[in-house]
Amino acid sequence: MQIETHTAKFTAPLYLESGRILEPYELSYETYGELNEAKDNVILVCHALTGSHHVAGLYDGDRKPGWWDGVIGTGKAIDTNEHFVICINVLGSCFGSTGPMSDAYPSLTPFRLRFPVITVKDMIRAQKYLLSSLGIHHLKAIVGGSLGGMQALQFAVDYPNFADKIIALATTYATRPWTIAFNKVAMEAIRRDVRFDNGNYAKDEFVDNGMDGLAIGRIAGHISYLSPDSMDDKFGRNYVSTDGLFELFGRYEVERYMEYNTNNFARTFDPMSYLYLAKAVNTFNLARGYDSLYDAILRIKAETHLIGFEGDNLFFPKEMEHIANMMNRNGQSHSYTEIESSYGHDAFLVEIDKFEYIIRKALS
Repeated sequence: MQIETHTAKFTAPLYLESGRILEPYELSYETYGELNEAKDNVILVCHALTGSHHVAGLYDGDRKPGWWDGVIGTGKAIDTNEHFVICINVLGSCFGSTGPMSDAYPSLTPFRLRFPVITVKDMIRAQKYLLSSLGIHHLKAIVGGSLGGMQALQFAVDYPNFADKIIALATTYATRPWTIAFNKVAMEAIRRDVRFDNGNYAKDEFVDNGMDGLAIGRIAGHISYLSPDSMDDKFGRNYVSTDGLFELFGRYEVERYMEYNTNNFARTFDPMSYLYLAKAVNTFNLARGYDSLYDAILRIKAETHLIGFEGDNLFFPKEMEHIANMMNRNGQSHSYTEIESSYGHDAFLVEIDKFEYIIRKALS
């Protein structure tokens, strides 16, 4: 599978939903497969909150492939022998696209907290400009889960004629208080960490030792991404064999897992980007800018496939089903599948064998 990584630079102003302007800005992206002459085999894959444009395949020297490698590649559900796949790192992220730790032109100092709040509408508008710059004005499909699913649905509403098909997994029509509350834990843990210093930390400050606030916040995130049943299956009540049961800081295996994963994450993800992307998730509402959610959904013309997961405790399946019910009443082309799963929100990243047939069928 052919993988190419690029960064596109834009000097034209990007007018944001907040009323602010971002210029210039950059977007990093990765492509897989080959664009055909008619440019009608393009699939846009949108990533989740802590994801990146590296969605499949291996970089030289890496042992861990892209975050959806089980879905994208030769002979897979999104077959790169047939499709030209592109994944764009969203604005505000820390993996190459312009974000809060990017230099604020014309200065050589980072935006930090002067960076504007970015919404899902802003993310997809920037991506549409990038695709247009590549001569791509229509897509075969847009696919994404979680924050990526929000982007897919926002594309369907804001640009009804842009894609033939929309496939959205483990997402919602508007972020509910339950999810905002989980995000609040992470955001407050970051802000109250003394090393955050009101955003005035140096670039790459936390590469070596991580940031405690982000690690603690990520624990809350992990809890929301998993489910009680999946934790039972994965850890049970097993205790770390080298820790004493009656030591105050002795750990169960689930505690050790949280420590290990969150400490690693806190060395690789920028805390400022986490704040901005969590804010984008919190502010997501398909109805904003339209008279109602009904009016927003009514704009969708693409064949829409919605996939919810039974054990998802972050974006509950009934939120996906609500969209499906509205589309059903409107007579819009759609399907809704609730996957039987006890894994939790991250099932869309892990239990690929349970839903890849839906994607394959939708694209065939």
